[in-house]
Amino acid sequence: MTEITIETIAAAERLMGVDYTPAERQLMLDNLEGQIASALARRAVPMANHVPMALRFDPRLPDFAMPHGTDALKLSPVSAPLPKSDEDIAFAPVTHLATWIRTGTLTSRRLTQIYLDRIAALDPKLECWAQVTPDLALAEADAADALTRGGVNLGPLHGIPYGLKDLFDAKGTITGWGAEPFRNRIADSDATIVRKLRAAGAVLLGKTTVGALAYNDIWYGGVTRNPWNLNEGSSGSSAGSASATAAALCAFAIGTETLGSITSPSQRCGTTGLRPTFGRVSRAGGMALCNSLDKVGPICRSVEDTAIVLAALNGADPADRSTIAAPFVFDAAAERKHLTVGYLPDAFGEGATAVDHAALAAMRKLGVKVVEATLPDLPYGALMNILFAEAAASFEDLTLSNQDDTLTWQDAAAWPNAMRKARFLSAVDHVQLDRLRYLVMQALDGLFRQCDVLIGPFMTGPMLIASNFTGHPCLHLRAGFEDLGTRSPASLASGKLTTGEAAGGKTYTVPQGISLWGRLYDEGPILRLGLALEAALDVAGKRPGLPE
Repeated sequence: MTEITIETIAAAERLMGVDYTPAERQLMLDNLEGQIASALARRAVPMANHVPMALRFDPRLPDFAMPHGTDALKLSPVSAPLPKSDEDIAFAPVTHLATWIRTGTLTSRRLTQIYLDRIAALDPKLECWAQVTPDLALAEADAADALTRGGVNLGPLHGIPYGLKDLFDAKGTITGWGAEPFRNRIADSDATIVRKLRAAGAVLLGKTTVGALAYNDIWYGGVTRNPWNLNEGSSGSSAGSASATAAALCAFAIGTETLGSITSPSQRCGTTGLRPTFGRVSRAGGMALCNSLDKVGPICRSVEDTAIVLAALNGADPADRSTIAAPFVFDAAAERKHLTVGYLPDAFGEGATAVDHAALAAMRKLGVKVVEATLPDLPYGALMNILFAEAAASFEDLTLSNQDDTLTWQDAAAWPNAMRKARFLSAVDHVQLDRLRYLVMQALDGLFRQCDVLIGPFMTGPMLIASNFTGHPCLHLRAGFEDLGTRSPASLASGKLTTGEAAGGKTYTVPQGISLWGRLYDEGPILRLGLALEAALDVAGKRPGLPE
């Protein structure tokens, strides 16, 4: 071990943002080596990714009351006839596909083959599938069709093909987490959500791509593209799930969010993403990035579809210590006029787009009460150091063994650099950040005493950070379109939502979305309002112009 000197301590103080006196530094010399030795002893204990933290995050404040009711899913009636073209079938919402399969108008095998054919034609352009499992998919489709012929229907996901974000294990498949060190990792069991979806009758098409270790859209096989503009990435980290769903290479897909990984690719690709309340859906069998932040949810092409998928995923799981039993209730026909919708005025000020304002105006016309809302002034952004610390701990072995050098993305914002920097975070500050998190929980609790639902652009004030750290649910849906020049190639590796740069005079029409945030374990109101807003805006049906 390198000798610790007064000068060593003084230099370290600059990294930690503290300032000690010479006398105070002198007192440390005799016991710092023991502190370091303890840290090294702990590092000698292997920590597999699935080992959880002893401390668990619970988003419920002391006076929280769980919404009443039992699980219930009441969907809109469907009367649409089966389209003649395969493309029209592929782009149909799950609500329609489920009806056609239940009535025998469409077989799961035909639908599965439609998606497999589209994957073969379009995935080379989009790079949104890490692994396709056609034999497994067709076998599961045939099993669903056999049940249908026998008069058995497992529910609205019966025979519906989906894509699974490549953070989750499906037995016998590669689960590579998008990262070079794990690209040959074969799962030996199924994640809880895979078992739940199979029980609901869903058909697994394969694994959708994920930005390496759940960040960005760059993975060991390339860069996942936005179907609306192939010059840019699809954002991340649920990059493949959003891209594949937007291009109708599956009926729906599974995403995860730690900080924007469902909502950000949904904003870019024009999908509808639902980030459920923290703890509602089991993460067992999935890669852990941040134990106190990771959430699992659906990415679909319509609001009602997200309710169908969440109903199948919902439920506490002993294998995930952070899950919390909560009823999930969705009634498409339930009254909404008694709801109060809030908005943060600054979110619709300078920088807001015409699409943002149109969405707010459409919300006002739905007959709900719309009010201005407020949040206290807190350093919400400081919470990001919790994320960096937990992520660095989850992949400490990559940092200390230098395997992080094998990851493709090596910019200042990329995981390798962020995880190295996290080694200099203070444990004392981390405890204080947890206390700040409690204040933020109180702040958002106060916000949702002002309204039932908050509406705003994707980057509304502190909501992306604040609501992810408090665990509140968010629905992000397509609200309109914006014409942009070709975005620069640099955006493929930026991981950021950009406004674009004209290149060659070509214009792309790209989707823009709007977010609805709701109360803990009460996704029903944001889904009901989202369904009404989707109908009022009437932009969900437009398709990206990808060549076959």
